[in-house]
This record gives sequence, C-alpha cells and structure tokens, in this order.
Amino acid sequence: MSLLVVGSIGTDDIETPFDKINDALGGSTTYISLAASYFTAPVSIVGVVGDDFNKEYIKMLEEHNVDLEGLQIVEGGKTFRYGCKYQYDLNVRDTLFTELNVFEHFNPVIPDKERKSSFVVLGNIAPALQINVLNQLYNPKFVVCDTMNFWIERTKEELIEVLKRVNVLIINDSEARLLSQEPNLIKAARMIRELGPEYLIIKKGEHGAMLFADNTIFSAPAYPMENIFDPTGAGDAFAGGFTGYLHKNQTLDFENMKRAVVYGSVMASFCVEKFSTKGLEDLSYLRIHDRFLEFRELTKFN
Repeated sequence: MSLLVVGSIGTDDIETPFDKINDALGGSTTYISLAASYFTAPVSIVGVVGDDFNKEYIKMLEEHNVDLEGLQIVEGGKTFRYGCKYQYDLNVRDTLFTELNVFEHFNPVIPDKERKSSFVVLGNIAPALQINVLNQLYNPKFVVCDTMNFWIERTKEELIEVLKRVNVLIINDSEARLLSQEPNLIKAARMIRELGPEYLIIKKGEHGAMLFADNTIFSAPAYPMENIFDPTGAGDAFAGGFTGYLHKNQTLDFENMKRAVVYGSVMASFCVEKFSTKGLEDLSYLRIHDRFLEFRELTKFN
C-alpha cells in the first residue's frame, strides 16, 4: 500500500541574503513526497493547482514515482503562491504575500485506491481539512500530522480533534510552546502528548530535533552545514524522510523511530543546500545513507 500525502502545492518567490528565486516549486505536499520517494514508492499525493501550474514540475514528480491521481487541476484557476524574505538569521523570515487562489476552496478527495492507505502524512493545512481526509480513510495504521501557529491560534479546538486521531505530531519549538501554553519544552511535550499523539517531534531548526514518547526522549543534532541557501521546506522534507523510512521499514518501535528522526534530519539537510526542491531532486539512496552514517558518528561516544 502506498504512502499518502495531503497538503499544499504551489509556487514560491524566495529571497535570502544570498540570492532569490521566483515561481519556484513549493508547498508541503511537494517537499514531503519528494523526500519520501527515496525510501518507498509510489508516494500518492492529494492536492490542488491551477492550470497555470508548470508542466515540468508535474513531470519531475512523476519521475520520482509520485502518483498524481489525487492532484486536482482547476481549469482557469491560478495556483497557490507564496513569497517571503529571509533575514540574515535564516530562522527569521518576513512573509511578502500569500495568494491562496485555488487552494482557498481546496476540498481533498482521496482516490478510492488510496482510502485504505496504512501510512498517511497530513501536511500543514487547516485542521478541518485534515479531519476531512481522516474521515475518508479506512482505519490507517500510522498518521503523521503537521500544523502551524496560524491554526493553533485560530482553530485550536478543531486541531485538538485532529490530535486525538494521529500517531505523530511534528511541530517546532515555538509552536509547541504556543499549543501547550508552557515555556518548558519537556513539560510542553507531556501536555501535548496527553492530547492524543503517541509520539511528538519538536524541531529546533539548526539545533536538531527531539522525539518524545512514554518516559523517553531522543535528541538528534542537526547536520553541521557550512552553506544554507534556502530553509524553505526543510520541515516538510524532515516529515517526508521520517515517514518514508518508517513506511519502507514497517517497524514502529521507539528504536526505529529514532533512526527515522535521523533520516528526516538527513533529508532536511539536503533540502536547505539549494533553492526550492532542487536539493531533493537528484539524490540517491546511497548518498542519503552515507549522510545518515555521518549523523550517527556525530552522536557516537564511549
């Protein structure tokens, strides 16, 4: 059974202190599915674009064994667009514009063959849409969910309903504090897991990620990067690598979760090396595994 990914697909205008790019491929679904495609195939996606969406992007996704049956292409519609400018501290960015276009009325429809998907990634979309997706599925085995400050602040009750139905929540440290109203991340993690998720992953940007389970915490470093060109999509690439590895391995104990977190960090590290999805487009499993081994050496001691 394929891995199912539901989220946004769009184009981005990105400016960093080093360079800028316009009309680049973006969206949570895109980064998640590309990262996951190196571990398992096919990866099936559900999303919406306008008929202005670049056909080369569709071709590239197909070449990565991404199943596009669930991609809605709206005739006469315009694709979701987003623009931002990163500060010298790449953890800080200013949104320049957000044009929802066809994404504003996105109604995810899961293809019949994907309704029995055992592994599902719910990208950063409205909790109401995430619930809509879950209601179309037949008892998925493993559900990974992402969210953001916007949904925590404006639709918290719906988000809590989602959390009752997911296995893993992936958020960053500021989102964890906002959701729990607790500044201490250890306490915040316990409070969030009490809302439903069996596992919680808190991303800390250049400082790595933390995995929380019952009375157990695993902390993984970030890969030491000399050149970071574009942080956009790194969190989604993490989710794709994490879930793709678990889907390939089909083992969901804590030890394997730890390895999946490191593979997620590996995919995020490749993502930030180039603009847009370029860092994820021309990899091999051997390169990915080699960097995984480098990660392992970073934390190895006697």
